[in-house]
Amino acid sequence: MEEKRDQPPSQRMLKVINDLLDSGSIAAVVTVLAGMETIGSKLLVDETETLMGSLGDTGLDSLVSRYVQHFLNTREETRMIAVKEFAPEFSAASDIVLLFERLQPAPRLVVCGAGHVGAALAKLGSFVGYHTTLIDDRPQFVNRDHFPDETIKLVVAADWATAVREAIGNGRGVAVAVVTRGHNEDEECMKAVVEVAVDYVGLIGSKRRTNIVIDNLRQTGVAEEQLRNIRAPIGLDIGAVSPEEVALAIIAEIVAERRGGKGGSLSAWRRR
Repeated sequence: MEEKRDQPPSQRMLKVINDLLDSGSIAAVVTVLAGMETIGSKLLVDETETLMGSLGDTGLDSLVSRYVQHFLNTREETRMIAVKEFAPEFSAASDIVLLFERLQPAPRLVVCGAGHVGAALAKLGSFVGYHTTLIDDRPQFVNRDHFPDETIKLVVAADWATAVREAIGNGRGVAVAVVTRGHNEDEECMKAVVEVAVDYVGLIGSKRRTNIVIDNLRQTGVAEEQLRNIRAPIGLDIGAVSPEEVALAIIAEIVAERRGGKGGSLSAWRRR
């Protein structure tokens, strides 16, 4: 992380944070809350353990930078942590409390197919806070009259693969739902998606239909690890029937993946 010395530390950190978010990277900002004279001091640590700033002790900075990856893996947004919880060997650990805050790009949803399910999913995704792009090769299906919410980006695909590649970018923070009208469209979308490590990819259809698409991808040389990451059939099993219910099942699975949820019933323990 390159720092410009002619800027105040707070402005330098703000610029680095903006650059990280623009690039799709994930990082954590750690702030001293108690136990040190440097209360309020901040340390920024990205996924490669690159540091910016300091908590006021280089030894503590090093310990925290190694712990950040564990914090990021929890999917938590913020957490107050006493240093003694993860580094009891640190001499002053008993009194130090830190605030960990997750930094990541705003979540994005790319919906391939603007039929009944795709339209409902785009609207629901935007409603729950995803920056949503809806793609279809039929202009009448991605007409602004049908989607007055202008935060939903509408794309008419000249060809599916190109439109999907442009929409997903580097894949960081991106969930892709392939809900097109047929095998050919599914495969064109999926060929583009598997080129990039998106956070989530799901494919609508029966087990038979989705297996055909996945088998065809396998024959083109797509790695098994990438194929295992495809949620097919897409969504959680909530007994969905209507397009809106199917959209709810899909967005629930997308949120569970992003937040690290298991997708089960919160009250299941009562019925054991």
